[in-house]
Amino acid sequence: MEKIPLTRAGQTALNDELKKLKSVERPAVIRAIAEAREHGDLSENAEYHAAREKQSFIEGRVKELEGILSLADVIDPASLSGSIKFGAKVTIVDEDTDEEKTYQIVGEPEADIENGKLNIKSPLARALIGKDEGDSVEVRTPGGEKSYEILSIEYS
Repeated sequence: MEKIPLTRAGQTALNDELKKLKSVERPAVIRAIAEAREHGDLSENAEYHAAREKQSFIEGRVKELEGILSLADVIDPASLSGSIKFGAKVTIVDEDTDEEKTYQIVGEPEADIENGKLNIKSPLARALIGKDEGDSVEVRTPGGEKSYEILSIEYS
């Protein structure tokens, strides 16, 4: 199976979510199912069906997280330097709008564009990999071609 790259922070966040699901969410939904069963006829019991659906979601997410963590290849960005690689924090400026943005290039499971975590498989991240400060990159986006200049690269 293919290894899944993660930062140390990403691995910690996924481990924390897994612990919460196993120690808090799972026992709570089991109690909710038991409580709903006490209300009688299960065929018309909305609370029971909602609790079972939530249990199914929790179990699926637990399996997903365990799978990701078992294949994790944890990379410490602080040990890296030079041109842009996995884990780099990159500040870029849109050459058309002069809008600056900072992203950290991370693995798919920890990607969160709203919080500046850019999926390594995204078109922008693929365009940035291997580039240096001052370089210009062209990215084909759903909205058309975009040009960015790399202002800074940081590994921490």
